[in-house]
Amino acid sequence: MEIPRVFQTIEESGFSTWVRDSPFWAIISIHAIGMAALVGASTVIALRLLGFAPDLPLAPLERLYRFIWSGFWIQVVTGILLLIGYPTKSLTNWDFYLKLTLIALGMIVMHLLRKRVFSDPSMSEADMMIKGRALAMWSLLFWLAVVTSGRMLAYTYTNITYPS
Repeated sequence: MEIPRVFQTIEESGFSTWVRDSPFWAIISIHAIGMAALVGASTVIALRLLGFAPDLPLAPLERLYRFIWSGFWIQVVTGILLLIGYPTKSLTNWDFYLKLTLIALGMIVMHLLRKRVFSDPSMSEADMMIKGRALAMWSLLFWLAVVTSGRMLAYTYTNITYPS
């Protein structure tokens, strides 16, 4: 399969070179912080819905959605920067597309959880847990898969940059 020349054009741009040469470590570190916020807050909600920490009230956990969305947008911004730094590495890797799909599924599940579990303030904790249990399991599965897939990006690429 021929690699699109636009990847080479992006990689040869001053901005792409700057991303790779200067702040790459900072961008990837901030990307990890965004992942921690997104996945961490989602995991707290999911585990509570599955019965962990029963003394922790469930309804106030809706406030964790601000961390979920903040983490998501940090991931989007830093992910775009990382993509600009290494477009060939990412866009020719099946695992990159798997990761994006899993993120979309994880965010859909978290949206459905919020809608189903936190939208009715009169709902009892027992009802919240019943309505959220299956989605909580899906959430944990998707976020585990996202983290694994993201980590595998370092090992599954064929070309790190456009072939010379």
